[in-house]
Order: sequence, then structure tokens, then C-alpha cells
Amino acid sequence: MEVATDTALPESRRLEREAVVRCQRGDARAFRVLVERYQRLAYSVALGLVGCHDDALDLSQEAFVRAYQHIRLFDPERPFLPWFYQLLRNLCFNHLRARRAQRLQALEEVENGELDVATELDYDPEVIVERNETAQRVWRAIGRLPDKYREIIVLRHFQQLSYTEMAALLFLPLGTVMSRLYHARRALKALLEREQGGDPHEM
Repeated sequence: MEVATDTALPESRRLEREAVVRCQRGDARAFRVLVERYQRLAYSVALGLVGCHDDALDLSQEAFVRAYQHIRLFDPERPFLPWFYQLLRNLCFNHLRARRAQRLQALEEVENGELDVATELDYDPEVIVERNETAQRVWRAIGRLPDKYREIIVLRHFQQLSYTEMAALLFLPLGTVMSRLYHARRALKALLEREQGGDPHEM
């Protein structure tokens, strides 16, 4: 496969495509270009989705490992990030499902008198990146959102992605992105008001 020399492409996009093609030819060192470009974003998105520093590190690294293992299946003429993002979000959502299953099992153990540690069921605020009490309350509420709502909140408000960028990452129509973000914001507001003892329907 020849590396195209399309000068119409932005320099960053051209370098990315060249790195992908070199990886597909067996040059593992070229993958560093992609890791260095997206590792910060990958970690911060994973942290927003799973709420744990160590898990976010593991998941973002695992996403890069899987991307490299399957790089030959990727079309270098397409942007790398949307493809990589799908790997990352699937890992994060699988991790969340596994964690919920563990919590349900812990709950059953509590109900059966097999476990007497209430904190096992808590959403741990210490793993949240923000320091103050208000930020912790917000992050706890985000952690209670359905996965698709949590994801859109993280992408828009913590990654500052545009609607167009979110649509590209999520492979969704622009209108669906806007609708999902609207409902996610309402759900988050309702959770915060409920925690404060307010009426969630007064919006």
C-alpha cells in the first residue's frame, strides 16, 4: 500500500494517515504518533465515563492495544479518532456493566447477611478528578446517568467537543446528538435537584 501525498489534507491528518499505513506495514514505532496524539483525550474520556483514575488508565491503554492489534482492518483514508473512540467507549461500557454486576452481587450478599460493608455500594468520590464538594456531587450525579447520557455530557462539557465532532465520534446524526444532550442535561439536573431535596420536575 502506497502512502498518498494528498497536499489538500491538513498536515496533522496527513501525518496520522502515514502513521497508520506504516503500522499496517509492520512498523510498530509509528503507532507512537497516534498514542501521543490521542492519549490525553482517551484518558480523560475514560475517566469521565468510569469515574476512576486507575480504571481510566487501564482502559485507555487497553484501547490503544486493541487498536494496534486491529490496525490492519482500519481504512487509513478515514480519520483515526472515530474508529479508536468506538473501541474505547465499548471497553468503558463493558467495564461499567461488569462493575454494576459486581455491585448487584454485593447487594445480594448484604441482603443475605453475607456482607456487612455498606461502602461497597457507594460511588467512591475519591476517584473523581474534581476536589471540592460541589464538583463531587456533580460527578456522583453523572455517575448515576445512563451510559449514553453520561457519555454525551462528558464529550460536550468536559472535552468541549462541538456537536459536529460528537456526531462524528458517535456515528450519530447531528439532530440525535442535540436531542440526546438535551435529555442528558435534564436528567442530570433532576438528579442534582433530587439530591438537594428539591423538586426534579420544576425545570
